Amino acid sequence: MASSINPGSTQTGSQAKIVGGTPGEGPGPEVMASDTLEGDDVVNVQGEDLGEIKDIMIDVRNGKVAYAVLSSGGFLGIGDKLFAIPWSALTLDANQKRFVLDVDKEKLKNAPGFDKHHWPSMADPTWAQQVHEYYGQRTYWTSSTGV
Repeated sequence: MASSINPGSTQTGSQAKIVGGTPGEGPGPEVMASDTLEGDDVVNVQGEDLGEIKDIMIDVRNGKVAYAVLSSGGFLGIGDKLFAIPWSALTLDANQKRFVLDVDKEKLKNAPGFDKHHWPSMADPTWAQQVHEYYGQRTYWTSSTGV
């Protein structure tokens, strides 16, 4: 089933996009507990399964969501590959309770990833720049206003 997300939309800030949901009714979709989102499925714009959100990483010093850790492949957590996905590369589909990532399966398969025993230093600006560039996103610590 294809998604109704517009794959051509551009993201200039550090926030994820949101579609669907009813603002003002309970906690969401604008503000949600991170554990509510962990375990959510991730699909591409073609509706193909890419994996699920394993963790949401917070830049504590800046008070921003830095990455979602996507778990893909494997079976019951064994043999899965992990990917740091810039938060701004994701769209929360509140109606379907899932995220949409505008990449095809082959691009994700070739993305820089890691396993659960060998995490990268996510605070390393060189690594972070490469990850953001791979997904066509601005780094989360910069904004369109230069602030």
